[in-house]
Amino acid sequence: MNIKKLLLIFVGIFALALVVLVITTYLYSLIIHGTGIIDWETSFLFAITLGVVLTWIETKKSKQKTVK
Repeated sequence: MNIKKLLLIFVGIFALALVVLVITTYLYSLIIHGTGIIDWETSFLFAITLGVVLTWIETKKSKQKTVK
């Protein structure tokens, strides 16, 4: 797998995770605390973590398919 495809997978996962996490933290804050504040720090950290881990898993799957 080349670096361009790897970066594209990471960016896609990061963007999707960030959008979902921003919505989730906003709704949590709105429902539980009644303030409606987005927790950007948690959203970015979790999106980066998910981007790295899920990209790594995808490359492992790809390598296993080529070996079989």
